[in-house]
Amino acid sequence: MITKRAEQVIARCLRLASFSEDADSTRRTFLSPPTHDCHCEIARWAGPLGIKVRIDAAGNLRGVYPAAQPNAPTFLIGSHLDTVPNAGAYDGILGVVLAVTLLEELKGRRLPFAIEILGFSEEEGVRFGTPFIGSRALVGRLDQQLLNIRDARGVSVLKAIKDFGLSPEEIPQAELENDALGYLEFHIEQGPVLESLDQPLAAVEAIAGQSRMEFTFSGRSNHAGTTPMHLRRDAVAAAAEWIGTVERVAHEISGLVATVGKIGVKPGAANVIAAEAQLTLDVRHSSDDIRTRAVADLIDHAQGIAQRRGLSVRHDTMLSQHAVALDPFLKGEIEKAILKAGCKPHRMVSGAGHDAMILAERVPSAMIFLRTPGGISHDPAETVLVEDVEKAIQCGLHLLDRLATLPEFHKKRAAKG
Repeated sequence: MITKRAEQVIARCLRLASFSEDADSTRRTFLSPPTHDCHCEIARWAGPLGIKVRIDAAGNLRGVYPAAQPNAPTFLIGSHLDTVPNAGAYDGILGVVLAVTLLEELKGRRLPFAIEILGFSEEEGVRFGTPFIGSRALVGRLDQQLLNIRDARGVSVLKAIKDFGLSPEEIPQAELENDALGYLEFHIEQGPVLESLDQPLAAVEAIAGQSRMEFTFSGRSNHAGTTPMHLRRDAVAAAAEWIGTVERVAHEISGLVATVGKIGVKPGAANVIAAEAQLTLDVRHSSDDIRTRAVADLIDHAQGIAQRRGLSVRHDTMLSQHAVALDPFLKGEIEKAILKAGCKPHRMVSGAGHDAMILAERVPSAMIFLRTPGGISHDPAETVLVEDVEKAIQCGLHLLDRLATLPEFHKKRAAKG
């Protein structure tokens, strides 16, 4: 069943996608001017619900829907407002819009807990090369080292915050209170699994750990026409052999994904044997043990290939992010809500990073994935099905109703904080 509320969610996502740094595509990085437009638009939707939106010192949009009684704990629902370059209209934004929609659908009814809408200022890592600036503030990890990082124009995170009209000295006030019950994030899957299963929704079981590395094969440049094949020290040939090994190893280990996404060659001339090949490696798995063993294996393979070919190879670790298991209680309640919405429950691991993995450091956290047609994300062709959005709304309302009836959730869990 398609409803006006689901159509409105899609229309709102498209509206927010129009707030962009680029004229012909969507790009909205940390605290860029279009971020302010998003804040104003969401505040306009939230106003009739009695929600006064504020912007914390890290640029996160926050608005609280009051509980039935004062001094009640708070349940958090949201996602991020920033985008990649040439983005689609739903990554991140959909989770914020759905949060507003769920509160609209309560039609003034108050629950035993307050609900805080969160629109994180930064998750993608585009402007400063470091992700999760917004959610790090909520768990107390927006430190001076991160604030000093600079973008391509030499502007630091600290200065970007000041330029947006915010006060960096108030960053500690953005940290979550101890009464937070949990965090829920709706997000498009960004992959083809749900579509292949013909399922609209899934409960996210865990967020995969990530290793990001750089490898450099070093050989010797020489003339492409005069150097016999057996006397070459070709860095590109070594890199190509290793890339094939990366793919083979990933196929052999269930659940592992490994990607060489960027290659640079020096000197980079058609008639010169390459002296150097620089490559990136991205390895992900829900088990940190499996991931780290796979990375060690790939390092060994790179060293073996280099030695056999008379080259050298070095590697540098750029990121090692541990896997995050999401909250078992909330996962179970989400599955019940998915079933009540008329869908078959399904659990899956997220291969992409999300703000939920940061919030999980402080509060029980959970995610609900929506099917991504074609598995396309981070692209203007990214989309959602209106009927899936309707199912997500139903699921969210069932979940809130269920949590409201469980004193062990909104009382005992608050005590855990």
